[in-house]
Amino acid sequence: MNTPVERYLATWNAADDATRSQLLGEHWSESAWYIDPLAEAAGREAIGATIAAVRCQFPGFVFSLVGAPDAHHHQVRFQWGLGPVDAEPVVIGFDVVKTDDAGRIEQVLGFLDRVPS
Repeated sequence: MNTPVERYLATWNAADDATRSQLLGEHWSESAWYIDPLAEAAGREAIGATIAAVRCQFPGFVFSLVGAPDAHHHQVRFQWGLGPVDAEPVVIGFDVVKTDDAGRIEQVLGFLDRVPS
C-alpha cells in the first residue's frame, strides 16, 4: 500500500475490527477526521466506528477505485465504488483526502454521487 488512496480503501475494506484498527493506527493521523453527507467522525476510534457501521449496512460489499486519482501536494481526489465483488458498484462517491507530512491520512471530505433509494 504505497498511496493514500490504497491505504484509505484498505481501511474501508478491512472486514474485522482488529485489522481496521491496525490500519487506522498505521496510516491515519491521530487527529484525523472524516465528513460526508451522512457521517462526521473525529479521531481514529470514531472513524473506525463509522466504517464498521457502513460495513454492517453493506455486508460483503467492497470499496474499489473508479478511474484514476488526481493528486498534488498533500491531497488527492478520487472516485470510488461500493458493491459486490466483481460487480457494478451500487454506491459511487468522490473523496478528497489530505495527508500530513508523514503521509498519514489527516482529513477526508466525502461526497456521494449515487446512492440506492
